[in-house]
Amino acid sequence: MKKEIAGVTVEISKGNIAAQPDVTAVVNAANARLMPGGGVAGAIHRAAGPELAEECRSLAPIKPGEAVLTGGYNLPNQHIIHVLGPVYGKDKPENELLAACYRSALQLAEEHRVSSVAFPAVSTGAFGYPVEEAGEVAVKTILQTVKSLQHVKLVRLILYSEKHLAIYNKIFTRLLHNAQRGF
Repeated sequence: MKKEIAGVTVEISKGNIAAQPDVTAVVNAANARLMPGGGVAGAIHRAAGPELAEECRSLAPIKPGEAVLTGGYNLPNQHIIHVLGPVYGKDKPENELLAACYRSALQLAEEHRVSSVAFPAVSTGAFGYPVEEAGEVAVKTILQTVKSLQHVKLVRLILYSEKHLAIYNKIFTRLLHNAQRGF
């Protein structure tokens, strides 16, 4: 699904966050230490190579909702934007911290004149955030933030499964419909 909003293309598709050759930056759903782990962080670190962990050492730790930028190394992307999502049921308030991840990443991309960004479903894996709730926060935050972007022209949400893709597309359709009526 794809829609242009205020000059920014927002799209939702199924795929692998570490295989997005047509975007300038991918977002890593990182751990506080910014080190390799499971899920998205593991996939990105494996694809980027060991130099990524070396650069990350000096940037860690980060707090939930924060974002930092590194090089892309062996990824086909110029940059990686690392965010620390909230652990569901532990980091409070979850929805505000998750929204901060998306806002912080987009603001960092804007500051560095990054033209395109691909996000995974932050916090929905090992951090236990329910997919529908996370999708609601992600899509709403992106739709609200794109209006202020000048350099970022493409924001993509990459979902790993058909089930998650269907959930995010449903949320996207509903929120777009509501936006046309004034949110």
